[in-house]
Amino acid sequence: MEIVLTLLLVTAGGLLLAPYMTVVFSATEPLSRVETWLYKLSGVDAERSMTWQEYSLALLKFHTIGFFVLFALLSLQGLAPLNPEGLPGLSWHLALNTTVSFITNTNWQAYSGESTLSYLSQMLGLGVQNFLSAASGLAVAIALSRALAQDKGKLGNFWADLTRSLLYILLPLSFLLALFLVSQGVVQNFSGYVRALDGGIIPGGPAASQIAIKQLGTNGGGFFGTNSAHPYENPTPGSNLLQLISILLIPVAMVFTFGALTGLKAHSRALFVTMGILLVSGLGLMLWAESQVHPLIDRISWLEGKELRFTNDSSLLWAGFTTAASNGSVNSMHASLAPLAGGAALMNMMLGEIIFGGAGAGLYGMVLFVILTVFLAGLMVGRTPEYAGKKIGKMEIQLAAIGLILPSVLVLAGTGITLLLPDALTSLSNRGPHGLSELLYAFTSAANNNGSAFAGLNANTPYFNVSLAICMLAGRFGVIIPVLAIAGSLSQKKSLPPSSGTFPTEGPLFIVLLLSVILLVGALTFFPSLCLSVIPEHLVESDLSF
Repeated sequence: MEIVLTLLLVTAGGLLLAPYMTVVFSATEPLSRVETWLYKLSGVDAERSMTWQEYSLALLKFHTIGFFVLFALLSLQGLAPLNPEGLPGLSWHLALNTTVSFITNTNWQAYSGESTLSYLSQMLGLGVQNFLSAASGLAVAIALSRALAQDKGKLGNFWADLTRSLLYILLPLSFLLALFLVSQGVVQNFSGYVRALDGGIIPGGPAASQIAIKQLGTNGGGFFGTNSAHPYENPTPGSNLLQLISILLIPVAMVFTFGALTGLKAHSRALFVTMGILLVSGLGLMLWAESQVHPLIDRISWLEGKELRFTNDSSLLWAGFTTAASNGSVNSMHASLAPLAGGAALMNMMLGEIIFGGAGAGLYGMVLFVILTVFLAGLMVGRTPEYAGKKIGKMEIQLAAIGLILPSVLVLAGTGITLLLPDALTSLSNRGPHGLSELLYAFTSAANNNGSAFAGLNANTPYFNVSLAICMLAGRFGVIIPVLAIAGSLSQKKSLPPSSGTFPTEGPLFIVLLLSVILLVGALTFFPSLCLSVIPEHLVESDLSF
């Protein structure tokens, strides 16, 4: 009942939010005086529409500035105020990894927040980037939507899209969610840490404000080390349910917003159904796998690492949502899941984080699969493929292939290289198939900008901090730039009316073909690695001979 109710609430929330987001992003003039003042203060001409090159350059310049600001703040936090515990600055490699992680909307954390970061670093550093990285993902998705809806060769204005994402969507929703979380007991203060009688530390800090945007912006980075399993981040069933809904709220709404902005409402419903089938299938596999407790494994050991306050099924729901939505937050340890349940979470990311995915990122990732699907359909019937009435040419196919293949290359190459380095393997706490799963999960999470971890891997070393940072950067901007290039090309093409030879991008046939392409690409890419990690571990725990 909880799972069904949560899915229904997420869908209803997305349907209610989508019309509002459509109004925000389709407006041709500023929607408030605050927006107008922001443009004047920053010297932005919000009415000037950009080419895809200008849009890309603005996005890259913006994040480059954010990189240097955040890196400096983390490195020098020991000299800054709002640091009641007197925590020192981060090492260069941890500061590098954390900075890249938060500007790419990955939020991978190789540290424990309460023992590593000051309040200022959490708020001014990570909290701000939670907003900005999510807003830039939404901006790219909106630019792609405009490209399919018009033929003027322009994608809109990056600064305007960024401002509206922040001002009208992320800030209001985060403010409301933060108030609710505080009402449930989530910590929001500037008090110093309290020493308990047993010598332990009771941390405080402005947590609720960051937790709200970490969920709504599909960021996932926790204020505390154990993330949403920590009672100060997620204290009640009410906070657990609303955070779960928040993880998928904007990605679901973005699918319907895309349909409204492009006029392809039936197509957007087909995308929603496709994503929904993948999400529910993954959840079903997780539930089944976790129910198959081997008789030789006592139930007490089986519950290690599981969230017992809200039931294990709730933890599975969270694991399914967070790996589908490129969110990365956890309320239990994914390494403690049954092998096939952990494998389902892993596959959610391996498919490219297109099962609703990150804020904006899930939609444009799915569009890359749509372009590949209509290309294959065009080959079947012997005519030039079309999408939204626009011809799909050689360049669009090549760019889509880059966007789809690059994260997979990063995952497999990163894991393969690491296996050849004995010093890197000392970070593993497990050997055999589970140890390989730890490595595979880490590089999959980084390259697909998810941020969750399989635990058991000491990633706070120069090698892992640098290699995972490279994967996060390439996995984010190596997909965004091809998407914007595709948008720029399509925006210059005239929309043609559908004909008898046009492959319809809605209805059951399209959904089946799109699902087949997604699963075949995922299987052909990752099945061999899964045969060395998740599958043999499942066979061992099932007491089967292999």
